[in-house]
Amino acid sequence: MRVFVPATTTMLRALIDDGEFSPISRTAFAVTPTLREAYSSGDDDELADVALREAARASLRLLGGEGEVDETDGGADADADVDVDAAAAATAAGSAPRRVVIAADVDPVTLRPDLDDAVVRLPQPLSLRQVASVHVDLAEAEPAVRAAVEAIDAADLGDVDAEFVLGDAEDHELAWYAPQEIPFLLDLM
Repeated sequence: MRVFVPATTTMLRALIDDGEFSPISRTAFAVTPTLREAYSSGDDDELADVALREAARASLRLLGGEGEVDETDGGADADADVDVDAAAAATAAGSAPRRVVIAADVDPVTLRPDLDDAVVRLPQPLSLRQVASVHVDLAEAEPAVRAAVEAIDAADLGDVDAEFVLGDAEDHELAWYAPQEIPFLLDLM
């Protein structure tokens, strides 16, 4: 099954360096039977695009999570204001504020319709051999991604203005890279 794994550039570096990485809770997105039922029309490619967009949105949450730990001071910043620019902190820690989605072929996966229509759980860490492609924001998307990282929680809680901020980031198409291009991509970032 083709799955779309949300990631960050830091996680992508770990995949290249170690040959595998374990996504948080081994969560990924795919064209599941529940996702097919949720859409009255759409072919496999259109539904795969829906799953990829869900993974890209989850990547925003991962970017925010990387910003919670500042590697320069060695731990969580307990006194930080809620409005700290999490994506900027992630950049300072070595991760560009770009959404990353890893497309891979994994079997078998566990369907998780209790979480969302497209959510699946991977059976084991993701191996570089399973990667079909990688989708990454271009540099021009970084300002919109930074803003979206800050707005994602508010959007989840129904803030219409925050949803527009997410839309600005989602208007940027993710660039496609073959697995053998990933080391060169990381060197250029």
